[in-house]
Parts: sequence; C-alpha cells; structure tokens
Amino acid sequence: MNFTQFQLDPRLMLGVKKAGYETATPIQEAAIPAALRGRDIIGTAQTGTGKTAAFVLPILNKLLNGQRNVTRALIVTPTRELAEQIHDVIKTLSVGTKLKSATIYGGVGANPQIQALRNGAEILVACPGRLLDLIQQGYAKMGNIEVLVLDEADRMFDMGFLPDVRRIVKAVPEKRQTMMFSATFPADVELLVQQALKQPQKIAMGIIKPAHTVTHALYPVPPHLKSTLLLELLKRTSTDSVLIFTRTKYRAQKVSQQILRAGFKVTSLHGDRSQGQRQAALKGFKDRTHPIMVATDIAARGLDIESISHVINYDMPDTADAYIHRIGRTGRAQRTGDAYTLVTPEDNDMIRILERIMGSPLKRETLEDFDYTRPAPPRTDHGGGRGRGAPREDSRRPPKPAPTPKSYGRNRLAPKRK
Repeated sequence: MNFTQFQLDPRLMLGVKKAGYETATPIQEAAIPAALRGRDIIGTAQTGTGKTAAFVLPILNKLLNGQRNVTRALIVTPTRELAEQIHDVIKTLSVGTKLKSATIYGGVGANPQIQALRNGAEILVACPGRLLDLIQQGYAKMGNIEVLVLDEADRMFDMGFLPDVRRIVKAVPEKRQTMMFSATFPADVELLVQQALKQPQKIAMGIIKPAHTVTHALYPVPPHLKSTLLLELLKRTSTDSVLIFTRTKYRAQKVSQQILRAGFKVTSLHGDRSQGQRQAALKGFKDRTHPIMVATDIAARGLDIESISHVINYDMPDTADAYIHRIGRTGRAQRTGDAYTLVTPEDNDMIRILERIMGSPLKRETLEDFDYTRPAPPRTDHGGGRGRGAPREDSRRPPKPAPTPKSYGRNRLAPKRK
C-alpha cells in the first residue's frame, strides 16, 4: 500500500517524502487507517517494522485541524532514548506543519522542558516520572489531551512504571483516543487495556519471534576467555556497525575499555552515563564515529539505528523476550543481520528455551586457530586483595571511564559488507 492511499492531509506528504516512505509496512497498513478513524488500538509487531510512524502520522493528521499551541497529544514511553527517537520522527514527519513537539524526561534540567510547555507544544513525548512531576507542579496541563499513546507498555511495567502509568491515564480526559503498543501482554498489561481502552481494534503482526532476516550463532567459550574471544570475533568480522550487549553497567564499561585498548573505536550506553553522554554515544554510533557500541538492556528496545549488521551478546540475557529484543536491533527493514551469542555452560537452560521458540537448534560455531584450552589465570587474591591475576568476569567494581581516543592507529574493523 502506497502512502498516498491513506488520504493523509496533503501538508504531511512533504514529511513522508523526507522520511523516505513509499510503501507502508504491514503494521502501518493495518494501524494507520484505524487510527485515522479514531479507533482505540492495541498493537503488537516485530521490532523495526515502522511502528512509530503508524501512530505519529494519525496524530499529526488530527492535530492539523483544531486548536494550536496547547498540548493535545501525549506519547508515554519508558526510556529517554526512545522518547528522543519518537521526537525525531515527529520532527521529520511534521516538516512544514508548524506543529510543535517536546520531550519530557528526568536526568536533565526541567527548565527547558517547562519552557517548551509554555511555548505551546502540541505533542508531548514523555517518560512517566518527570511527566507526573510537571503535572503536579502545574506546568504540564492534560485537560486538552485528545490522543494518548502508551508505547512499549510491557517494558514500562517491567521497569516499575505501572502505578505512574495508571496515574497518567487518570489525569487525561476520559474522552480520548488511546493507542497501546506492547511486545507481550502479561496480566498487568491486559488489566490496563480493560481500564484504559474502549473497544480497541487489535492489530498483531504475528507471534513474537526473532526476525527471519537475522542469522543466529552460538559461540561456546569458557567464562575466562569471553573477552579474548570477543576481540577475536571483532577482528574477523567484516562490519562497521556492531552492538554488543552485557548484563550489567559495570561489565559494559569494562568490556568497552578492553575493546578500546585493542585499537577499536568504541562507545558505551548504560545507566551510569549522564544524559549528555548517552546522547553523544548514540550520535557517535549512528554516524559511525564509533562503529562499536557496548550497551546494557537500556538499549535493547526501541533504538532506531539503521544498518546495524551485527548484534553480539557478550552475556546471554535473562529471558527469551530480552534476547528477541536485543537481536531485533539488526535485520531491520528487510535487511539481513547476524546475532552472535557467547555462551557458557550456565546458559544451557536459556538456549533450550530459545530453540523451542525458534523450532530448530541454534548453530554452534568455533573460531579456527583460537585456543579454547588456554587455562584461566591463577587467582592470587590473599586477604581480599587483588593480585596480578586477571579480574573476575563478574567483578562489579565500576571501572574508570575509558578515555576518548584521539588516535589508536588504524581501526581494524573491515570495510562494511556490500
């Protein structure tokens, strides 16, 4: 279906063209007409399917008519990074309409956000905590909200935002259009659906499975050789965009330091980084200044970064859902991608779960000429001290921030695959 067939306001077609949209994705083809009719929507879809445009375009179409300079649409999302990405999509698609949007989230000063509210932003993209603060202080006024979007609903509940989301739902007018998007529907999400949506149209793009455009491979390795194997994988991988996931923020910082010392250009994204550092990391990864990014699961959902060719799980995630969303960062928009996972014997239970979901065994790989028999360095800790032996892989001591490299020689990443 071509975007001209949606009968959107002609003023939006400039933004559609700027975004490079021509043929609608399945979620867009199903959701946009229903949203344009004002229906409440429950949507599920694979990651990287164009979900954001599926709700942003109907919102813009609605707001082009009616009152300006008051907040009429609210999009609630779990993370600052996702809020900024949705905001970027809105800015692109609203070119030439003079509609204004603003992001509301914690971790940064509130004054610019308060000023944006005073300037009359018609669309708010907000994380729950800061939004409730500004509602209570009287800066964010919900009385004119006509459209409410709850994006990544299950993720918000995983992060403990359920009470906040319920308070937000109560703060907006009862007469409104509500759209909820969620990868899974646990009991709490189902209950909120009953409370917040009226006769919603359900739009599901298949069961939640890893995208068929992703090739999976497991790399069994002794725990003490994980970092060594990772560096060897990077040396042998022909790519310029690699996203590496670790289980903890301390591990993310440590692994990024190891990669940096090996001569690669790398950045990191985790909870100990300030908002400015996070934005700089994402920018550097997107523009290939840093072709490798090491991240915790804060980056697993919603990041809209094109052409990530490889996702590497340094640590196996705790749940199958987390695995699916991690590897969903590659193989997007019909591109192919590769997902590598470094596995140790303790990961066997999760491997069996993933193989049941995918209906086939996951391929095991080994690196030629890599010494898997190398013994672990001797532990020389005495009296609680740390000797010359290598640090434990699960050390939770926060490492010192890695310096920004001016030049570490030639980046050893091979040219991007054709």
